[in-house]
This record gives sequence, C-alpha cells and structure tokens, in this order.
Amino acid sequence: MSNAIIRGTYAHPRAFWETGARLDDYGVNAVFIHGGSLDEATVARARAEGCKVFAEFATLNGRYGDYVEQHPDAHPIDDSGNPAPPATWFMGVCPTHRGFRDFRMDALRELLGRFELDGVWMDYVHWHAQFEDPYPVFIKTCFNDSCVTAFQQWANVEVAGATAAERAQWIFRHAPKAWEDWRVSVIVDWAREFRSVVKAAQPNALVGCFHCAWKDEDLGGVRRRCLGLDIRALTPCVDVFSPMPYHGRSGKAPEYVREYVEYFSERYPVQTAPDAYPRLWPIVQAHDDPYVSPEEFEQVLRYGLSGKSTGVMMFTIGSVAADPGKMAAMRRVYREGTG
Repeated sequence: MSNAIIRGTYAHPRAFWETGARLDDYGVNAVFIHGGSLDEATVARARAEGCKVFAEFATLNGRYGDYVEQHPDAHPIDDSGNPAPPATWFMGVCPTHRGFRDFRMDALRELLGRFELDGVWMDYVHWHAQFEDPYPVFIKTCFNDSCVTAFQQWANVEVAGATAAERAQWIFRHAPKAWEDWRVSVIVDWAREFRSVVKAAQPNALVGCFHCAWKDEDLGGVRRRCLGLDIRALTPCVDVFSPMPYHGRSGKAPEYVREYVEYFSERYPVQTAPDAYPRLWPIVQAHDDPYVSPEEFEQVLRYGLSGKSTGVMMFTIGSVAADPGKMAAMRRVYREGTG
C-alpha cells in the first residue's frame, strides 16, 4: 500500500461522474463503495482515475438479505425475553447465530473472489443498537439459548432461570462485567474471522472498520457495554479505524470532529510511519440530515485530517455531487499538496 494521505469518497461515485467530473481532477485517490454496488466497470474506471478501491461490507446487519425476517431464530432477544424491536431503521442480528455468520463469511469470500480490492471495511460490527441518530437507541441483547449457552461456557458460570427474562436478570445481578467482556469477545471473534478470510484471499488487502465516534467514557461507557466495541481489543484485527463523527446527526458543532480525531489519536496506538498499522481514516458528514453547508463540510474534511489521521472520506459522495459548493470545497481540500 502507498502511504500517501487517503483522500476518499464513500458510496458509489455514479452521481459524481454524472456531473462530468473525474475523481483525479478533484484530488480523490480512494473510493469506498458498498460491496453489493461494485461491478467491473466501476472498479476499472475508479482505478483509471487514480483511485484505490475499498469495499464496505455490512457485517452484522440482520436486514442484509432479509436474513432475520427469513430466519426468526436469528432475531436478537431482549432482556424481557422478546424479539428486540428495530432500533429505528437498523435491525441487528444475534451474533452467535452460526447460520448468519456462515452466510456473511460466504458473502465475503464471494466478494473477494469477484474483485481485486485494496481493502474491505467492516460495517455494522456491533450488537443490536442504533448510534447514528440524534437520540441513540440502546437495547439489551441477546438472551436466546445460543448466547446464554456460549456465555456460560466462556465465563464458566451457570446462569439460573427458566425463561430468557429470568436469565437476563440473573446475569445483570451476578455477572454484569463478565457479560460485558463476553459480548466484546464475540465482536472481536467476528473481526478475527473476517480478517482471516480477507487475508487468505488477498493478503495485501487492508481490513478496515467503520464504527461509532464515542469516547470510552461517553454515556457511562455505553459503546463497550451496549455495542460491544472495545477499540484496543479490536486492534489486532483492524488495519484502519474509520470512526463516524457525523457532527450534524449528533447535534454537535463541526469542531467535534477535530476533538474526536485528536482524542482517538492520543488514546489508541494510531500509526503514521510507512507501512505501520493501525491507521486512522475518519468518515465525516456531507449528507444534509440535517443540512450541512459547504463551509461546514470543508471544516469537517480538514478536521478529519487532524491528529494522527492519515486519511479522510465523506458520507456521501452523492451529497457532495448534488451541491456545487461542496464539490468546490472537496476539490480545495483534496488538491492541496498534490502537486
């Protein structure tokens, strides 16, 4: 991999191309595209315009392929013993459901068999919850037989209770920290297998991870407790971390992006030396939900390159293509220092 600063876009660049623009003319040198949207023509054109091609892979999204709808036993069970409701637009899945895991790993192998990629980014790599809305949704899961059995074996405990609700209450009273640690271990194990599949197929491809931009202490440590995300535990499995500090969606000022990138740079073992990993490439908000002005967009792009970041991208390139002001902002930031 080249160690040049990554000046990326997220989502299929079709809307950008429809403006008549070329990626290299705007300083773009990397595209991040959902694996299901990739085709040979897109890969060839992006490479012809000087870009690395990275695929996004929806890892623990139960809506993918309507899996949870078609396999009710994969539906995460909450602490009342009922199927967990959707977390706004997101529907997670039971991470210990072996059928779903095989389904996703097979899809990952199929993707890697179709395209030569510069890397694959895990997305939705967390337990059922919603953090991409202004008011996050936290749901305690999963208490089905698969999860409780796996937890008992991992923690060497015997969980009491005749129902899922009773077992959940026993865990909360008697083994809450072990439960939290086990849930982290499940996510790490997913990431470990994900990495092994990628590296077996394409040894030089990077493994990235899109994840929520919460600090360890935010909301009482809920990132680890609810989502099961422990950055240090994931580090051996991840080459590039791509936090999502969407300032507008989070109701924060653009300066939060710089604050978080600097926090992450100081808190975790981010590398900047040639061929050293893990690296930090944030994804910032361009999408108008709520409205993001071209001036704000330029700010957050620049803030995404602060700290020890060695790359940045935006959600989404379609949102940039729809606004000439954002197109100009991207070009200014991305062409600086490119000669």
